[in-house]
Amino acid sequence: MQNIRNIAVIAHVDHGKTTLVDGLLEQSGTFGDHEQHDERAMDSNDLEKERGITILSKNTAIRYKDYKINIIDTPGHADFGGEVERVLKMVDGVLVLVDAYEGVMPQTKFVVKKMLAMGKKPIVVINKIDKPSADPDRVVDEMFDLFADMDATDDQQDFPVIYAAARDGIAKLDMDEEGGDFQCIFETILEHIPEPEGDKDNPAQAQVFTLDYDNYVGKIGISRIFNGTIKKGDNVMLAKADGEMVKGRITKLIGFHGLNRMEIEEAEAGDIVAMAGLETIDVGDTICDPVNPVALDPMHIEEPTLTVVFSVNDSPLAGQEGKHVTSNKIKDRLEAEMNTNVAMKFEVVGEGKFKVSGRGELQITVLAENMRREGFEFGISRPEVIRKEIEGVKCEPFEHLVIDVPEELGGTVIERLGKRKAEMKSMVPMGQGFQRIEFEIPARSLIGFRGQFLTDTKGEGVMNHSFIEYRPFSGEVESRPYGALISSENGEAVAYSIFNLQNRGVMYVKPQTKVYEGMIIGEHSKSNDLTVNPIKGKQQSNVRSSGADDAIKLVPPRDMSLERALEWIEDDELLEITPENVRIRKKFLTETERKRASRK
Repeated sequence: MQNIRNIAVIAHVDHGKTTLVDGLLEQSGTFGDHEQHDERAMDSNDLEKERGITILSKNTAIRYKDYKINIIDTPGHADFGGEVERVLKMVDGVLVLVDAYEGVMPQTKFVVKKMLAMGKKPIVVINKIDKPSADPDRVVDEMFDLFADMDATDDQQDFPVIYAAARDGIAKLDMDEEGGDFQCIFETILEHIPEPEGDKDNPAQAQVFTLDYDNYVGKIGISRIFNGTIKKGDNVMLAKADGEMVKGRITKLIGFHGLNRMEIEEAEAGDIVAMAGLETIDVGDTICDPVNPVALDPMHIEEPTLTVVFSVNDSPLAGQEGKHVTSNKIKDRLEAEMNTNVAMKFEVVGEGKFKVSGRGELQITVLAENMRREGFEFGISRPEVIRKEIEGVKCEPFEHLVIDVPEELGGTVIERLGKRKAEMKSMVPMGQGFQRIEFEIPARSLIGFRGQFLTDTKGEGVMNHSFIEYRPFSGEVESRPYGALISSENGEAVAYSIFNLQNRGVMYVKPQTKVYEGMIIGEHSKSNDLTVNPIKGKQQSNVRSSGADDAIKLVPPRDMSLERALEWIEDDELLEITPENVRIRKKFLTETERKRASRK
């Protein structure tokens, strides 16, 4: 058996997974002295760098002593839970990271539950112990309680604890020790993580857990070899999830070391490698021996809970900013996304309309953001939750919601959530004037809540949620309290008009913004929609008047990002997304069409 250890790093969002992997790469001597690398080196895609979050799981390998340690960095957002579920099947042990102040959060519970169910061995890393408000002892107790609640085995409950400040490269087994380096993490991995099962002399068996794409070699399947040996040039059988068997040949075998990939000639059971040459390869497929093909269990990924409709952009400004505007282009792009993203699904629902289902708003907005950067132009409808009928009862998804708010603002948030059918489960003080309140709430009640929440908590509140289960439908929930200001004309917005409209609500456009009839240019201060004219200039005359030279003072418009706009819109509205703009509009652009639709 090769000296291999396979581990995944799992945690709630922003608890320091990618920073810890940086430290492991750095301190294992994987980077040469001359190599330059960025902070959070594993977050390689542009969106990940900008937002400081991990979206796609990525793997790397380091050498320590005579061992090869394969490490997979996973996302922390609940929306990307599908990535985490796949990865756990590929590893033999897990580093569970927990923030020394925030403690156990919804996503920590989600990933720990999955990990324990699969029987993986955990190592708990209490990270960010250098925070002034850190309380590592409380967090260790929380972890013990969590493992007990989740029915962990005795072996799993007997987990080693490491205290770390990953950003500074410090790790130690005891809080009273002076700062140490990451050597104790490497040693703990070798001691506690079991070596991979499987035998290199058995017939070959490998399973794909992530896909990559290369313009030269096509689809690449990143796979864990469970049995046998796989060589470059081998003829293999690809066992698909639906039972179909496809013959193929491995044209390239790629190994990992640090941030580099290099071609290798062969790999044995227990290792994680990338393979090219199999054009129909998909996540969950088994690559097996053609003489004795034995497929591994296909992967079970939890179902999507949210859906939106992508449609061809049909606004008056369509086709002016994007390169790809036709329904065929949008369909091809969505199909390509589904090839690599198994937690999403899509179907054609009409002429130029595509229903895309995912795990949450963030997952859908990340796809939309990537598409607009690639030059696509399209419309998106308001997110809707996917309802199911279970034993004759109409059911909807429920979420576990955890919010951290300043103590004096807790009452406002509880009142808001009460109107949205949330049920409070616990409230505990967190120190530093903050308290943590936990709720169970219908998933649809969270659509549009984040913006309101940030306003209510003056930007200091933090909210996190993860899917619990489907429960019986809980009745209607109040929607957006304010109406929209709708443009009645086509043209360019004028400062004079915007100045006169400011006392009607919050504006989303500035002077010289292109507007069209039916486009939403602001939020009305009352609950009804109001049609206004943003392009009306001041009437000039040759008669002097006392107010002629009054200065026009404009309030800066509210910046509507893609996420914020998607949360804000109602059922009769759409987002028009182009490479340069995110516009909000009514589905029916003219007043007459809207009146006719409202009568139906």
